[in-house]
Amino acid sequence: MLKFEFWNIFWTVFNVLLLYILLRIFLFKPINRLMDERTREIQDDIDAAKKSREEAEALKQQYTDDLSNAREEARRIVMKAQDDAAAEKAVLMQRSQQDADKLIAEANKSIENERKRVLRQAQSEIADLAIEAASKIIGEKVHKGHGGRPYSRIRCWSAITSMTRKTAVSLINSSRRRVKASERTR
Repeated sequence: MLKFEFWNIFWTVFNVLLLYILLRIFLFKPINRLMDERTREIQDDIDAAKKSREEAEALKQQYTDDLSNAREEARRIVMKAQDDAAAEKAVLMQRSQQDADKLIAEANKSIENERKRVLRQAQSEIADLAIEAASKIIGEKVHKGHGGRPYSRIRCWSAITSMTRKTAVSLINSSRRRVKASERTR
């Protein structure tokens, strides 16, 4: 059976306490120190991971902002280029319109000058024909006036050109009628 002696219990308690103190000094302290260091390392790793994650989020946000700014800048550049192109198109259209108007005005002026030249030439020819026709119808030279004085060609031309074509034609027709009437009476 079991005997309980004081010294036995005392030395057993003493040994247990001594073992506890020695274990605490030589085993638990280093283990606790290792565990504290390990805990600190883990916490540092967690903190570093959080910091890296925050930096990554900040970089992501900065990237998103930069991308948004770049898109906005690209949109502004495209809009400016479109506006510049539209303005350039308007300027070119205006220049083209001015050039076309200028060419049309020059063409109209040229046409008008040609029309005036042809009209003057036609009037001159009509005047010559009228003089010739009048002299054939009347049977005498028109360029000689009363008393045998010759009319100047310019005076005859200015008198005939002042007549309209209708007047010249009616004058020629009436002269023809008079000639025919005088031929009938003979």
